[in-house]
Amino acid sequence: MRIRAVLRDELPLLQAIERAAGECFRGIGMGEVADDEPLPLGELARYQRAGLAWVAVTETDAPLAYLIADRVDGNFHVEQVSVHPDGARRGIGRSLLEHLAVLAAAGSVPALTLTTFEDVPWNAPYYARCGFVRLDEGALGPGLKEIRDREAEHGLDRWPRVCMRRVV
Repeated sequence: MRIRAVLRDELPLLQAIERAAGECFRGIGMGEVADDEPLPLGELARYQRAGLAWVAVTETDAPLAYLIADRVDGNFHVEQVSVHPDGARRGIGRSLLEHLAVLAAAGSVPALTLTTFEDVPWNAPYYARCGFVRLDEGALGPGLKEIRDREAEHGLDRWPRVCMRRVV
């Protein structure tokens, strides 16, 4: 699986990937998460322009998964990683995370962070298998605290959420 920067004309495809990937939440009683709209094109474009958006592509160069990141508290923060169901369970998400870790190490960025659902098997348990560890609330920097506050305002705290970190 090849990973490359997102092209501007692919931004609508990122939304379609996220919608398709989100459908699995419906089957575990989290329909509101499945129904949540992806980031608007303008926001996705901001990540793309900043060089913080990547896609995993098929052999025909069609995006199958994507990752967008921010810089938060001195680390790379995984804002979103989504894999289309057609590519699920093939290590594509892990490859995107590894790609970001390599970039972090090359840029002297100490860690990757993310926020995720604690009890969803393809969320916190999956990220733990990818080397992320749970952060206690006291270990959160101001940027992660702000992210958690925004998530709560958005209603995501209806289900248990955690912040996680992976040293690179």
